[in-house]
Amino acid sequence: MPGPRVASPVPSPHDGDGAGAGTHDDGRNGGEGAARDGARDGARHPRDEPPPAPPRQTSSPDPALAPPLVSMDIAHAVEGGGKAVNLTVDDGPDPVWTPRVLAILRENGARATFCMIGPQAAAHPALVRRVVAEGHRLCDHSVTHDTGMDQKSRAYQREQIRTAARQIEEASGGVKPLYYRAPGGAFTPYSRQIAAAAGMRPLGWNVDSKDFETPGTDAILRTVKDELANGPTLLFHDGGGDRSQTAHALERLLPWLRGQGYAFGFPER
Repeated sequence: MPGPRVASPVPSPHDGDGAGAGTHDDGRNGGEGAARDGARDGARHPRDEPPPAPPRQTSSPDPALAPPLVSMDIAHAVEGGGKAVNLTVDDGPDPVWTPRVLAILRENGARATFCMIGPQAAAHPALVRRVVAEGHRLCDHSVTHDTGMDQKSRAYQREQIRTAARQIEEASGGVKPLYYRAPGGAFTPYSRQIAAAAGMRPLGWNVDSKDFETPGTDAILRTVKDELANGPTLLFHDGGGDRSQTAHALERLLPWLRGQGYAFGFPER
């Protein structure tokens, strides 16, 4: 679904996610409230087995929560490096536009990461399975695409992430999403750790195509080409409205990227 998009910056070593995000704690800054959250979120106790070695990251996990299984830093880079882009496609699956995008990707030998809304995945399981079967990756994009969820309670954030992940996994026939992208980039340290503890790397973007604004195919292409130097992760949409401009832009963009020497990869995990 379309909504305001904000830049998704590389997180600082101090674990901030934007104005206010580093301190937003649903009114709980420790003590009994934090202990309750820790219990609900699967925090380990001294009598439990020691956690696995933490992934390499600049973020500082909250020891009261379950430890991250993958880095909770927001991913932007290409897995394996090299001259490549990460195509990411949000807000689907959509019965009209997802098949169109899949066909364009197949024609160009490209792969992408599909950031899916949980109920959309549940409504279109055949499309989710087709995405997987054609070699693409899945990403959790929440239940309701609430771009203000970074200002909501921890319980709300947790439910948005976990419910969507379950819906996507069930729709796919058992394939788990590998990433979590907060709607509008509304990450918090808490939501990133909840996602990473479930094996989902938080996923940002470097280039917002602005296709959700339907500015015209030429404008979408111009935005991507002008901002490509910002980094490799490109943001498009296959849901939330008429995506014919997106499809036309991809038909022209993917061959151009090939001609510029770019490969198509996946975000780092």
